[in-house]
Amino acid sequence: MTAESNWAGNFTYAAGQVLRPCTVEELQDLVAKASQVKALGSRHCFTDIADAPGGVQIDPAGIEVPIEIDTDASTVTVAGAARYGDFAETLYAAGFALPNLASLPHCSVAGSVATATHGSGSGLRSLASAVSAVELVTADGELRTFSRDLRGLVVGLGAFGVVTRMTLDLVPAFDVRVDVFDGLPWEVAFEDFDAVMDSAYSVSMFTNWVGDAIDQVWLKTRLPGAAPSGFPGTVPADGPRHPAHVAGVSGENCTEQLGVPGPWYDRIPHFKPAFTPSVGNEIQSEYFVPRRFAVEALQAVRALGPRLAPVLLVSEVRTVAGDELWLSPFHGGDRVGLHFTWRPDQPGVEAVLPALEAALAPLGARPHWGKLFHGAALDLRYPNLPEFRELATRLDPDGKFRNPFLRRYIFGT
Repeated sequence: MTAESNWAGNFTYAAGQVLRPCTVEELQDLVAKASQVKALGSRHCFTDIADAPGGVQIDPAGIEVPIEIDTDASTVTVAGAARYGDFAETLYAAGFALPNLASLPHCSVAGSVATATHGSGSGLRSLASAVSAVELVTADGELRTFSRDLRGLVVGLGAFGVVTRMTLDLVPAFDVRVDVFDGLPWEVAFEDFDAVMDSAYSVSMFTNWVGDAIDQVWLKTRLPGAAPSGFPGTVPADGPRHPAHVAGVSGENCTEQLGVPGPWYDRIPHFKPAFTPSVGNEIQSEYFVPRRFAVEALQAVRALGPRLAPVLLVSEVRTVAGDELWLSPFHGGDRVGLHFTWRPDQPGVEAVLPALEAALAPLGARPHWGKLFHGAALDLRYPNLPEFRELATRLDPDGKFRNPFLRRYIFGT
C-alpha cells in the first residue's frame, strides 16, 4: 500500500505530496506554511475525507510520543497517530482498560475519534466518548490543548487541525469470553431484537441478508459472567468463525472464540492485531438508525438482499449507545449500526448504495463519516452543525483544513 491511496485501495488521494514530520516543532512549521493541508492516519477511510487536493497530507506517525498513564486520574495520554493495538496491552498490564474498542485494533486513535468510530454494545458509546483532552496543531501552527467541553471538538472530521496527543478515560482492566452461535432465525431477531442485542457486553450479528437465518451471533461476555446459552434455533459454533464465514473466509485471523477467556484488548476486536484485518481490500459502508426503528431497518435491508448479495461479503448489525457529541451519528440517542463489508467492486457498490440509502432514509439513517456513502437522502441535519461551523471557522479562518468532503457535507459549498 502506497501513501497515495487508502487502506482498501479504492480511493487515490489527489494531494500533491505526503509529509512525515519527526517532531512536533517540525509539524507546526509544516502546517503554518501550508495553504491546504489534511492529516493522514491509518488510511482506513473509504472516501476523500482525508484528502487535500493540490495541497499536502501530513502523516504524524513518525513523531515519538510516550504512553503516559495517570493512575490517579485513570487516564492515558497517547499520540494521535497511535493505533489502539499499540498500547492496549500496556494498559492491561497496568490494570486498566478502555471501555470498548472497534472491530479493528489497527486504526489510529485520532482518525477513529474524528469519525466517531465505535464497537458494539447496548451500553457502550463510541470511542470518541472516552476522550478527555486533545492536543493539536491549528492552522497558524500553534500547539493548543483542549480539556474542557469537547462535545464539538472530538468528532471533528479533521476540520480543526492535526492531532498530536489525546487523553482517554480508563476503567479497571477486565477479561472477556467470546461465544459464537450459528443460524439465528430471522423471526427471532425480529421478535426479540432487544433481548438478543442486550444479552452480552458486546453483541454482533452477521448476515448476507439472503439466507433463511442470520449466519452468526457473536456474544462477548465481560467476566466474571455466566456462559451464554444461545437463542432459539441457534447452535454453538463448532470452530472459529470469520464474520464472512458464509463467504468461505477462514477464521484464523479472528479473535479467540469458543468461550476461551482473554484480556479485553484481545477479545473485543473481531480481528487479531498481528494479522490482516477483515479480508484486506474490502470496501465498507455503515448506516445508523435510531434503535426504536431497528426491526424496520432489518426488514428494509433484507428486502434488498438479492440486489446486495452479489457485491457483499458480509454485513454486521450492532448497537451503540447515544451521546451528545455534536457530529456523532449517535448524537441524541441509541442507534443500531448496519455495517456492510463489500467486495472490492467500486462500480458495483456505488450502483446499490442509492437504493440502500433510500430504503433507510425514512428511518432517519445517518452514515459513518469514514465509510463510503452516497448521501443524497440521508440525515445530515445535526442540531449543533451551526456551532461546529463557527468553531471550525474560529480555529481555521482561512479554511486550510477545509477539503472537498467538508465543503460538500458540512459547509454546503
